[in-house]
Amino acid sequence: MKLTFEKIKSNQDIKTYITRADESLKALGYTEHSFAHVGKVSEDAAYILTTLGYDERTVELARIAGYLHDIGNLVNRVDHSQSGAVMAFRILDKLGMEADEIATIVTAIGNHDEGTGVPVNPVAAALIIADKCDVRRTRVRNTDSLTFDIHDRVNYSVVNSSLKICKEKRVALLELEVDTSISAVIDYFRIFIGRMQMSRQAAEAIGLSFSLVINGQTLL
Repeated sequence: MKLTFEKIKSNQDIKTYITRADESLKALGYTEHSFAHVGKVSEDAAYILTTLGYDERTVELARIAGYLHDIGNLVNRVDHSQSGAVMAFRILDKLGMEADEIATIVTAIGNHDEGTGVPVNPVAAALIIADKCDVRRTRVRNTDSLTFDIHDRVNYSVVNSSLKICKEKRVALLELEVDTSISAVIDYFRIFIGRMQMSRQAAEAIGLSFSLVINGQTLL
């Protein structure tokens, strides 16, 4: 029997790794990387490949990769994609997943971070887009707006966020509604330009272009 996403999601060890990884990032002042983030990335990665017509098992592998992609933060934020890939290999091997499927997931996790990652397969491409497009105010932990850093301010300024795959036009579209009284649009580019460039590369790897629309204006 194939290892399913539901089995991964219900695994108590994996839940512990995700929780503790997020606790480490919280201590470092990072935005939320817990179940809300990995759940959204998991579903968005699956949505991307489903919309493009990929088979159900590839979609399932994308879900699993999305759910596990940030566990490497348990080790250290630096090179967390590589350490997360190694952790995922051990977990999936122990749970009896086939080597070919482990290879796909480990490759995707190991390539999801900007600076080192490359969309080397469709699961990796979908994971990159889903991860880099998760920008929303509910990820901000800091409750004191007077002490926001630029990451807090930019994330908190995003009132609405929507990732859409337009199959006919072959476009991955990220639409944001930004409250410019909180953060200027230029600040989004100051901290996220690397993510957007990586999203564009990932989109191209699965036959799409990438477009960013902020407050109704097409910026990429």
